[in-house]
Amino acid sequence: MDTVQANTLGVYRVVALALQKRAKLLQASTSEIYGDPLEHPQPETYHGNVNHLGVRGCYEEGKRIAETIFSIHHQTYGLRLQIARIFNTYGPGMRENDGRVIPEFIYAALRNQPLTVYVGSQTRSFCYVDDLIKGLIRLQRVPKYIDPVNIGNPKEISMLQLARRVIQMTNSKSRIRILPSQTDDPRQRKPDVRKASHFLKWSPDTNFDLGLRRTIDDFRNRFTAES
Repeated sequence: MDTVQANTLGVYRVVALALQKRAKLLQASTSEIYGDPLEHPQPETYHGNVNHLGVRGCYEEGKRIAETIFSIHHQTYGLRLQIARIFNTYGPGMRENDGRVIPEFIYAALRNQPLTVYVGSQTRSFCYVDDLIKGLIRLQRVPKYIDPVNIGNPKEISMLQLARRVIQMTNSKSRIRILPSQTDDPRQRKPDVRKASHFLKWSPDTNFDLGLRRTIDDFRNRFTAES
């Protein structure tokens, strides 16, 4: 309910303030609006495959209706707006209990605990935080509304590959634990970033191993300080 209300009542309040102050808005939307995609990679024109009654529906549908609310106010009242559909992002500073896979794997590996991979050959694509910020800044500088834009890294990696890489890069003794797939967990997630390349002259350029190393080092430094 908190998620749904933030994406409805919260969005209405943000819109009202922006119109009052004549401010420009950047919505941090998400790749989750594509659900478990039947089209791969996902272009901005793809309308998604979302189970609105499922366990992830509050977030997926919440973000979808938020885009609708923002775009209606742009069309009706001239709200100055850009919408970024952000794909998986990672980097230093993430919380160990963030709930996303990279901090979860690193946190477990540094403690030699099992890394859990769910069967189903899920893949994800990960964008380093510096690249994401550059994309968002360029999007904010676009003078006219250009419809939602994917911001993410189109290079895919399976969750099993990711687990093995984290174990290797942390010199961990962790083992990989395989469990059944989770309900409504997307099998694939990969952005089509041609629109960002064309309109923003943007593409991610941070090597994944370099970004992962920086993230691991950050977690290790914090872990050492806590110890």
